[in-house]
Amino acid sequence: MVSSVKKLVIAGYKWLFQLVSLFPPQKKLIMFESFLGKQYSCNPRAIYEYLQRNHPEYELIWSVDPRFEKGFVEKGIPYARRFSVKWLFLMARARFWVTNSRMPLWIPKPKQTIYLQTWHGTPLKKLAHDMKEVLMAGTTTEQYKQEFYLESRNWDYLISPNRYSTEIFKRAFKFDKEMIESGYPRNDIFYKDDRDDRAKEFKQKHQLPEDKKVILYAPTWRDNQFHQEGKYKLDLQLDLEKLKQELGDEYIIILRMHYLVAENFDLEAYKGFAWDFSKHEDIRELYLISDLLITDYSSVFFDYANLKRPMIFFTYDLEEYKDDIRGFYFNFEEKAPGPLVETTEEVIAAIKDQGNPTVSNERMNDFYQQFCYLEDGHAAERVVNEVILKN
Repeated sequence: MVSSVKKLVIAGYKWLFQLVSLFPPQKKLIMFESFLGKQYSCNPRAIYEYLQRNHPEYELIWSVDPRFEKGFVEKGIPYARRFSVKWLFLMARARFWVTNSRMPLWIPKPKQTIYLQTWHGTPLKKLAHDMKEVLMAGTTTEQYKQEFYLESRNWDYLISPNRYSTEIFKRAFKFDKEMIESGYPRNDIFYKDDRDDRAKEFKQKHQLPEDKKVILYAPTWRDNQFHQEGKYKLDLQLDLEKLKQELGDEYIIILRMHYLVAENFDLEAYKGFAWDFSKHEDIRELYLISDLLITDYSSVFFDYANLKRPMIFFTYDLEEYKDDIRGFYFNFEEKAPGPLVETTEEVIAAIKDQGNPTVSNERMNDFYQQFCYLEDGHAAERVVNEVILKN
């Protein structure tokens, strides 16, 4: 019964959406969305802020999941609740959609709307049609690939951060329209003169100690570990007690889980040493304040490489992940711009000893030249010029 009612509601909503989309488009209206309306972040945010500063003639509105609207209210950002009537009228008549993840397939893209898909990372893990088997909750391999294919038919433009990503995106997304190989707008922040001031302000605002170095731990999610569809588990394999004992005099650690991870960590026992910033939407600010990144297979390390700061890869489940869960596009062990470790003890040792600096710097420089060579602080400008201003 519930399923039948839901189908009727969706059918009615879709019909109204298609009806409204027949009205003349609002040519200066741009709708933004990041991670299904959960965040004010990533490439859409960078493009939004560039337009806000340089092209006030556009009306810029965010699509927001109602559960996450507080952050938009506090920042004074114009928004519409996702799937509300207001949202429908805006989305159906907007000239541009700018998002970094997929839209629901039952939302019909109007003919006059230009859909800019920014995506959200340089790929290490196999994507979409390149995946042999999909282990995510609530779908099958065939269904996932078919839905991805249908969604990508709606994209008019796709942003790529580098040549490597361009080739993968074309194949994995079966995308044959216009690729904007621009670098990532979200990485412009690393090349701005005020980046150190922003880091200092952030530390002061969140009362982080100024006299200690900052470790950022930002792992990805595991496709096969979930509570339910869209909510994934992550067992914290890092022993925070050992880290505190060995490094607490010199370092603090910030935890930043992937947006799909549903865990809440109780860090009361590590007060003054460990902070959970998982709900902090813009990870770029965490990059700026950190002296060292610990990650695993997350695409965060491609972005962090712009800072050329040390990275450690805590890959306790490497064999399972690369062979059974997702699979990689390149030899991760050979190319990772930092040491791969499997235990907390090895993490501590790697932090205390960054290894042979000549080897580390050489590998980092090679990595930077392959993946970050387009980044110069002007990616958002290039995207706006190619997509928004030409249409």
